[in-house]
Amino acid sequence: MSMEKIMQEEARLTILKELQAQPNKAITSEAMRRFLLDFLMIEKSREWVEEQFVFLREMRAVDIVAAGTVKIARLTERGEHHLAGKVTLAGVLPPSARGGA
Repeated sequence: MSMEKIMQEEARLTILKELQAQPNKAITSEAMRRFLLDFLMIEKSREWVEEQFVFLREMRAVDIVAAGTVKIARLTERGEHHLAGKVTLAGVLPPSARGGA
């Protein structure tokens, strides 16, 4: 597995976990970009983060809303189920791989 793929899977799990931690289960792509840099030292563009949002939307783990120049991702029930270990989303690290949800 390539380092890029590993980074994407780790970032996608982290996105879901951070969405779950938010009071409204939502976060902007810019705030998520900064969180990934601070938490995982993943230094990527906002567009890269938005690509991860799109991937997660295709997996039905998040919904996306445009807000000006940024995107807002909101956790869905399916995303919560992945974090709880009830479903497995291809392309997203399982929660147990990082010590649980």
